[in-house]
Amino acid sequence: MNKAVLLDRDGVLNRERGDYVYKAEHFIILPDVVPALKLLQEKGYILIIISNQSGIAKGIFSIDDVEKLHKHLLDHLKRNGIDIKEVYYCPHHPEFGECICRKPDSLNVEKALARFNIDRTKSFFIGDKERDVLAGKKVGVEGILIESNTSLVEAIQPILNRK
Repeated sequence: MNKAVLLDRDGVLNRERGDYVYKAEHFIILPDVVPALKLLQEKGYILIIISNQSGIAKGIFSIDDVEKLHKHLLDHLKRNGIDIKEVYYCPHHPEFGECICRKPDSLNVEKALARFNIDRTKSFFIGDKERDVLAGKKVGVEGILIESNTSLVEAIQPILNRK
């Protein structure tokens, strides 16, 4: 079985602006994301992004907008030796209907666990909102709650120090 680190996007990998990030000019990858993800890869963790993108349901931006930003992010990371296995995102918002893929629900986490044969007991979910930690906790993945826009290198120290 694989071990993985699941990552929220906004506030963890890119700068949280306080509103929706859907334009390339607003999408700023945080400074120590690449070194942090390299360290995790070196320790044998596979990397997966799980994000809520409710601006789609609200009509603020489109799936195409999100896909373009994700391609930009993945291309940047790949050029720096980082392999993101998948990006799962929820396009829904509770004002426009119910779903089970929006964090704190765990459908996207469950999809990742099943698809990549992940050992939940050796894996982590890093997020800047309580809902990120709860989505992992619902299926037995330990959560690491960080402050938005802070050092990912510092946040992963508890993971790196595990045997």
